[in-house]
Amino acid sequence: MPKVGMISLGCPKNLVDSEVMLGILARQGYELTPRAEEADVLIVNTCGFIEPAKRESIDTILELAEHKKSRPAKRLVVAGCLVERYRQEILKEIPEVDFVIGTNEVERVLEACSGESARRASPEPGDPYLYYEFTPRLLATPAPSAYIKVAEGCDHPCSFCVIPQMRGRFRSRRFESVVREAENLVRQGIREITLIGQDTTSYGEDLGLRDGLATLIRELGKIPELVWLRALYYYPNRITDRLIEAVADTTKACKYFDIPLQHASATVLKSMRRGSSGDHFLQMLARIRAAIPNATLRTSMIVGSPGETDQDFRALLDFVAAAEFDHLGVFLYSNEEGSASFNLPGQIAARIARQRQRKLMSQQRKISRRKLRRLVGQSLPVLVEGRSPETDLLFRGRLESQAPEIDGLVLINDFDGPALEPGEFRWATITESHDYDLVARVESAYFAERGHVVPQDSAPPQLVQIQPPLRGAQDSSHALPRV
Repeated sequence: MPKVGMISLGCPKNLVDSEVMLGILARQGYELTPRAEEADVLIVNTCGFIEPAKRESIDTILELAEHKKSRPAKRLVVAGCLVERYRQEILKEIPEVDFVIGTNEVERVLEACSGESARRASPEPGDPYLYYEFTPRLLATPAPSAYIKVAEGCDHPCSFCVIPQMRGRFRSRRFESVVREAENLVRQGIREITLIGQDTTSYGEDLGLRDGLATLIRELGKIPELVWLRALYYYPNRITDRLIEAVADTTKACKYFDIPLQHASATVLKSMRRGSSGDHFLQMLARIRAAIPNATLRTSMIVGSPGETDQDFRALLDFVAAAEFDHLGVFLYSNEEGSASFNLPGQIAARIARQRQRKLMSQQRKISRRKLRRLVGQSLPVLVEGRSPETDLLFRGRLESQAPEIDGLVLINDFDGPALEPGEFRWATITESHDYDLVARVESAYFAERGHVVPQDSAPPQLVQIQPPLRGAQDSSHALPRV
């Protein structure tokens, strides 16, 4: 069988699609390789969210097209969000592309890779697609972590966003399907599960479930050998008291809320078709902190939206200073064709937008530094991920307050007791703090009662090259964190 290589770009939702395509190929006997120079078939699963992501996707497609000229690769397949936006343009402008697969067509990856059809695209769009617990899937995340996609698409009318056009209307997976997949993953050695969706807080509404995400968190929290459970992303006006209570009451639920607020000025939020205000957001954050005093709060903001005045930006600065987020990312507004804001007046010069981005991140850096400094001397559970890519002398890990590949890291420069193994949950004493990362000494004790060492043979094979998502300026020393 031909060898297949894949590069996955963009967000965790895209990564799950890549894992499903890999699983389908593996089930049919395809040999998979992480090295493009060895592959007979190359697949790029693209991101098309904002302009920098589109450029990265196109550059990657063109780079792999070169492999067809001088290397073994005979077919080039392009999948994902970029196909949904520019299907015909890709086929016309890049003749090296042999087949395109939209976000609802991942199960057609066999046709795309076989080369038996003379077509370069499916004859008609696929029906709205969402995998389920029996769909073959090969994990590409480091042990012992995995994502579960609980929903697809989005119904929110945000003026700056084209995701509904690429991913379709919001639709949830069946409750039992999600629970079974989580149980299956835990049996395979997974100990950290991240629930993902464009808006996880809407989970189950289309199925008639009330408080669907809260109920799901409580149910998954009963899985005996699961250690950490978190969800991305919480839509601000869908965070209910029952959801907060579910996170507070469920021992295995990470006390972590990623709430993309996008702005704090009521005027800008209205233009974004999101509504609300900074004062309302502060009340919501206060409710979370009252119920969960140690809650970790993350958000993302957009600067440079059409019509954003100096006064609007000042309101954003004041809000971020008052909110004191643990983690904050900042996007530059991207004027996307097809979005409702594309033709709005008052477009902001790129130079001004970048200045605002730098100023907001400078303010957040001081907040982050101050909050992390408080952790020095504390003993906290850490998930050991493996050797640091920067140097073999250091290990890297994460606290419960650090989501995989999004937030900062714990750099481990010393440890007591047994040698460290990826997948261990160990207690660690924080010895240093920096702007976004921590340094720790790992203790001999394992994470009591919930700790678990993942056997090395249970680690998922690294069969896909995972490229960093373009999330805007990050509150991390890693400017472009990996998926």
